[in-house]
Order: sequence, then C-alpha cells, then structure tokens
Amino acid sequence: MERETGSFMKPILETTVLVTGASRGIGASIAERFASIGMNVVIHYMNSHEAANEVARRCMDHGGRIMTVSADLRSKEQIERMYEKLKAHSMLPDILVNNAGVSHYGLLSDVSEEEWDAVMALNLKGVFLCTQMFMPHMISQRYGRIINVSSIWGISGASCEVLYSTTKGGINAFTKALAKELAPSGVTVNAVAPGAVETEMMQSFDPDEIKSIEEEIPAGRLAKPDEISSLVYFLALPESGYINGQIISPNGGWLT
Repeated sequence: MERETGSFMKPILETTVLVTGASRGIGASIAERFASIGMNVVIHYMNSHEAANEVARRCMDHGGRIMTVSADLRSKEQIERMYEKLKAHSMLPDILVNNAGVSHYGLLSDVSEEEWDAVMALNLKGVFLCTQMFMPHMISQRYGRIINVSSIWGISGASCEVLYSTTKGGINAFTKALAKELAPSGVTVNAVAPGAVETEMMQSFDPDEIKSIEEEIPAGRLAKPDEISSLVYFLALPESGYINGQIISPNGGWLT
C-alpha cells in the first residue's frame, strides 16, 4: 500500500504519525490503530511515562517503528526539543494528531484566571505550537494530514463547561482556517469532535449521571475509544485527501 506525496511515492510502512496525549484513552486507541497497519508511531506524553510505555509495547506487536517522547505542549522550547529528537531518528510526522487536552468542569463565575490560562495553554496553544512546528515538513513534501481532536461541546457548548467548550470551539475555527491555508500545499486539516466517550475523562461523573447522559443519546450508550480512532484513521488515509476543513462529530445522534 503506497500513497502519493505530490512528486514522489512513499510506502505506508515509511509513513509516520505523531499522536499527542497518547498514553491513555482516545490517544492510546489512535496510536494503536495506526500501529496495527505497520505505520511508524510516535507516542507523545507529558508525565505518564509508564502508561506511554505500555501503549508502546502494544503497538510494537505490529512491527512498525514505535517511539515515545515526553514534552509539555505549553512550552515552545520543549516542543522544539521534541522536534529535534524526532528529526534525529528520521521520525518527523507525515500525520499529526493533536489529541492532548484537559477537561474542566464548573461554573464560569468560579473559574480563576490561572485556571483559564492553564486550560487554554494546553488545549489551544498546544495545538497551535505543535502544528506550527511540524507542518513545514508536510509542506516541504507537499503531503500531510493534521487531525485535531475537538469535542461536541466545541460545536454546541455545554453549561458548566464554558472554559472547555471555548478551547474546543477555538480548535474548530483553527481547523477551518488552517485547512484553507494549507490546501494548496497538499496538506489537509480536519477535526474530530466526539460526543461522550468511555474514557477516564468521564470518571468524574457518577453512575446516575452516566445513565442520564446515555438516555439523552439516541444510540443509548457512550462511544468506545476505537470508534473515534477509526474515524481519525480514515481522515488520515491518502484517499481522504478531498475531505478538508471539516468538523466531524461521532456522537451517536446526540447532536445532528
């Protein structure tokens, strides 16, 4: 299986994907999905060293080159160091999945300036810094995929999640604008905006709250992480090159 990269062909086994926040949840599922076809995978994490190594071990079972790398995505200096490390190992990504992020629950009236800045820095600034760092490689080869993991709340907004919703809405606008900017260079930019997914992010809800959410969803259940990673994988395929600037929300019919 090969993909066309503008002026040359590159075997899929030489294609590299960088997944940020890949030590658990949706990020881990995405990393394993790409590894399952033998692609080279870079598993980014910030502090969860052992969890990232466990994801890497599962990915290695499929035979591709697997690498873990730690960086605080709020820091341009650390992202630059990550770039240099990947470059030294010939692992600059052809596909960038901006998945890292944190949730925040609470009334806007209770949000401190420090909390606002911290969530904005990782969820939105981190996407900007990572994309800015790695997109020149894609532009230079006239092929690339940038896929941002957003949220249903970035589309509809959520009460008591104003800060989180704002960051995800910003990602959606970032996606649409950058898609137009990079399209002439053969690079697509899309976002996946999941509804409720069975991950650690949902552990702050008690069973009754989860049941209430499931009753609101026409599908009657939360999504599995692999249902999200399969969509990310599809958007990264060479044949998905005409899908660009889209915010696609797998949410079980919750929002239509």
